[in-house]
Amino acid sequence: MNSPRTTLYRDKQNAKLMGVCSGIADYTGVNVFWIRLGLIGLTFMSGGSTIPFYFLSGLLLSKKPPHLYVDHDESKYWQRVRQNPKRTAREIRGKMKDVDRRLAEVETFYVSSNPRLTAEIERLR
Repeated sequence: MNSPRTTLYRDKQNAKLMGVCSGIADYTGVNVFWIRLGLIGLTFMSGGSTIPFYFLSGLLLSKKPPHLYVDHDESKYWQRVRQNPKRTAREIRGKMKDVDRRLAEVETFYVSSNPRLTAEIERLR
């Protein structure tokens, strides 16, 4: 079962007709102009056979919940997760390793014997 954040929705908020193209654009992170242009080109190349698929998709896809992506950064994050989950997990793991390394350095600094810190504390007393 898909998470609500990794599901394809119709985006009625940015829709021109049914929201299918804007939903695909939101899902993939591609500009909606290019998705619409590609659909128009595909429609002309296929002799109009994509039109029924568009309307079928418009009927079958669920409407995007309004609370799903409140800010733009969260939307970009979930687009990266959908595009390549392993890469996103690797990036997060790398950030967490950096945070863990810095916390270990802080802990080492305060836990180990630090004569300069001890002298400073004594001077303040």
